[in-house]
This record gives sequence, structure tokens and C-alpha cells, in this order.
Amino acid sequence: MQRLETDYLVIGSGAISMAFVDTMLDQSDATFVIVDKHHMPGGHWNDAYSFVRLHQPSALYGVASTELGSGRIDESGPNKGYLELASGPEISAYFEKVMTERLLASGRVTYLPMHEYTQAGKVRSLLGIEEYQVTIRKKLVDGTFFNTSVPSTHTRKYDVAQNVTCIAPNELPKIAHQFSHYVILGGGKTAMDAAVWLLTHNASSDALTWVCPRDSWLINRATTQPGGYFFKRTAGAVAKQFQAMIDAQSVEDVFLKLEEAGNMLRVDKSVMPTMFHYATISEGELEHLSNIKHIIRNERVAALSEAGMTMTNNATHAMPENTLYIDCTATAAVFTGQRTQPVFSEDRLILQATYAPLVTYSAAIIAFVEANYDDIEQKNALCMPVQLADSPMEWLISTSQNMMNQHKWNQDKDLRAWLNACRLNPSYAAFKDNAMADPANAQLLKGIAELIRPALGNAQKLLQMHKP
Repeated sequence: MQRLETDYLVIGSGAISMAFVDTMLDQSDATFVIVDKHHMPGGHWNDAYSFVRLHQPSALYGVASTELGSGRIDESGPNKGYLELASGPEISAYFEKVMTERLLASGRVTYLPMHEYTQAGKVRSLLGIEEYQVTIRKKLVDGTFFNTSVPSTHTRKYDVAQNVTCIAPNELPKIAHQFSHYVILGGGKTAMDAAVWLLTHNASSDALTWVCPRDSWLINRATTQPGGYFFKRTAGAVAKQFQAMIDAQSVEDVFLKLEEAGNMLRVDKSVMPTMFHYATISEGELEHLSNIKHIIRNERVAALSEAGMTMTNNATHAMPENTLYIDCTATAAVFTGQRTQPVFSEDRLILQATYAPLVTYSAAIIAFVEANYDDIEQKNALCMPVQLADSPMEWLISTSQNMMNQHKWNQDKDLRAWLNACRLNPSYAAFKDNAMADPANAQLLKGIAELIRPALGNAQKLLQMHKP
């Protein structure tokens, strides 16, 4: 058994772990051992389908030290007019570059791919008998809290008959041409991506069936664009969000007002969504989804056979011959049943969202606090975990928590100064572009600040109304 010593043993080399280590390299002289079961850094991006793209602009993702993308505005496709969205292959290449040229090049990081952490500082190889005993001088860092799942690796919760073809989206570009009908299973962003991919490659909307157990509220990508060029619209969307929170009479009313303001979208305006998972799309993508005529709502598949689908409620749906089923039922993160816990303890650090849904920004903030503050109570007060939302009501909870965390950060001079210079901060690009030099922008920002307290106040009243 080999022996290693390090300040921090980091479990996982996914996006949040790398964002944490990246900021720690700047803010401390600590050393790190990173352990991951994948053969390359990037976590679940190793298993993603080829046509996946970020929901959010590339400018808001990755690690703080290294730009992702070039800041290009797309000139074609459903994202036309908005900042580029990195593709899966781009993201994988980015994290490999960050690992090689940033983390390993520092001389303070040891990277053990194809290894797993077992217990008590023990790490073992997945391919052989090699084991390490790691002496951890400071803390174990758990980067696996979100338990990210993707279609190509998760376990399906339904039966598939032998002569039925059911695939993960990874295989779709290779075999889609062999089929004449397509059934998309799942209601989340992966299902939407698969549908948009088929429709943009000229599949007929009549050839699609979408099994969508829950409709979702969707964030309008037009409202999430950072930087001076987009400042008025993006900041205006924040003002409209706070105003909706102030004026609403119920949680449902908040979302209807957000929809009226252009902040939120839904596939079918006759259906009131019950899900919110931070899925972000453009109106161009929404137009494609709105063309799907055959949507099976409020049902989940129990079994697939040559005749069609049997649902968990015992309903059956016959499907044409030569049907391809596309499994999009994996959960990108555990939205339900997950309970946040303190980020900091004496010997352990659990990476969680402190500003949902920007998990890499959250990890960078946690790293700054870990490196620059000593008192655990103060650290946990500055990094209160925000649970990722599953429903509209939980969106109101997590949004309120974001606002409260942001208020605490603004009161801390050192943390505030670092946040304003952090690339992952949604406001960073506007400051970098000197957008506040425009008096109208400065006035808009002042108006937003005046809305925060009443928005939080009414949000608490609305949440009290929903308590059992």
C-alpha cells in the first residue's frame, strides 16, 4: 500500500470539485489529492450525449480562473442572438485542459483517475490491486453530494421487452434514421434536448410521442445573458422577478406574473406546470417543443413491449411498428428527498449550492471562505446551503435563500470584493464591461436594490400560506 499526505482529499473531479480546487489554489498554499472513478476529469460530462449543451451561457460555467468559450454570440440556430452554449465535447476538453494546465501544473495537485475512495483515507484502483493510504492534514472534501445521474449510466425503472429498442440519447444520432416513430420518455431538459434534436434534423412532429410525467416551468434564456451588451434586459428581468414576488397573491400567481413579464416559459399555456428544475431554453427551442402534438401527461412508463407502453397507472398506449424509445428519465441531480447539511465541519467539507443553480460559482465561494476564514460558525453562516428546487414553491424557497446569502456576502467587505472580481459571478461581466458608467443602468440597479426587502417579505407570506 502506497502512502500519500495532503491537506485536502477531494472525492470527485466533476465541475464543482474542480471549481473548488481552482479557487483554493489562488487563495491558499494547500495541497490536494483528487480521486475520481472516471478516466478523465469533468464528472458526468464524460457520460453525456454528444449533442448536449449547457443551459446557461458558457461565461457562467467552469472554474473561476479559466474562461469557457470565447464570448461569441450565436448567429444561427435556436440560440441565435444569445451568448454561446458550450457543447458536451467542448466542456470535456475544457476540464481536461484545466486539470492539466492549471491544477496539475501547480505542483500541488495529485490526480488519481479510475480510483475510488473507500473509507478512512483509503483509496483503491478500479483496475488493479493498487491501494493508497492518504493522510489528510485538513479536510476530506465531498464533491458527490448532488449524485448526478445521466441516461447512459442510470438504472431504468421500467421493463423493456427483448425486441424493443430503447436507447440513451447518446445513441440517437447513430440510429435515429433506422426508425419511423420516436417516443421520448421523461419530462426534463434531456427530453427537451432529444425532441429539439429530432425536430431540427427534420423529423416530423407527427412522428414524435412525448411521455411527460410533469410539465415544467422553463427559464427564458433571454433573461440570463451576462455582460454590458445584455445588461438592460437581464437586470430588467431581475427587477421584474422581484416585482412579481411583491405583487403575487400565491406561488402560482408568481409564475404567471413571471410568464407575463417574459421571464418564464411553458410548453402549453393551457397546462399549469408542477415542476421546476432550472431548465433554461430559448423561445426558438420552445417553438419546436410546442409543435409536438402527441404528449402523454401525468403518466409514467412501467413496461415497453412490441405493442406499445404500459404505464404505472395500468393505462396502455399502442405504438406503431418501428418505434424507437429514447430514455431521458435520469435525474441530473437529486431534486427530491435531498436534505442539505452544513457545508463545513472540523474534518469534512460538503460541496453544495450556495447560489442555486450555479453550482460551480457556489463551489468557488465555498473555497474562498474555507481559505480565508477560521471560525466554522462564521463559515457556515456565509455558506448556507440552498436546496435545488423541484417545484414552483421550492423555486420561491431557493430564490429567497439566494437573496439572503447574497445580502450576507454584500455585508462582508473582503468577500464582496472577491465576488465582484469572480468570473463565475452573474454580475461580473457587467462590472468588467463598465456597464454601471451608464446612468440609466446605475439607476436600474438602484431600483432593484429597493425591491429586495419587500420581495423577500411577500415571499415569506406566500410560503406560509402553503405550509400544511
